[in-house]
Amino acid sequence: MFNTFGFSGSRSISPTVSKKVSILASSCSSLGSVLVGCANGTDQAVFSAVPSARVFSVSGSRSWQLVARSVHFVQSLAAAKNPVLVSFPSGACPPKLSPSRNASRCFSGLGSGSWASLALAVGLGVPVYVFLPVGTFPPTSWGSWSVVPSGLFVGAFLLNSNQNNLFN
Repeated sequence: MFNTFGFSGSRSISPTVSKKVSILASSCSSLGSVLVGCANGTDQAVFSAVPSARVFSVSGSRSWQLVARSVHFVQSLAAAKNPVLVSFPSGACPPKLSPSRNASRCFSGLGSGSWASLALAVGLGVPVYVFLPVGTFPPTSWGSWSVVPSGLFVGAFLLNSNQNNLFN
């Protein structure tokens, strides 16, 4: 199935979400390689749980540097063997954001780096699992989603396959 696991998500997460991220990242690392960014929150929970993770870092904190890091992360994930992106956004997708292979369309200043990374991953054909806060739902404009009923990604929203080729 998958053997390259990318993780992304909010820079501010609760202790409960941090624990879930850590446990999931550790489980994924036993199945393959783990890729992650260098931010606080979700990223930190991953690289603390998986010291062998490939960390995509940035030398500054300007928005264009953070975007370049995120784009490099997602493109590297998409180029890997059997990739999947697992994301923990803190809220709903910005209304005007849609998947695209074009990074500048995804990272267009709409306000969520987590969702922009997801949009680029979907545009590049990477399967995505999204863990959302209670009462938050994924964007129906991206296609049909299902809730994973069991297994490693139980409770996540999965964008159903064959949706990815609809985006440019």
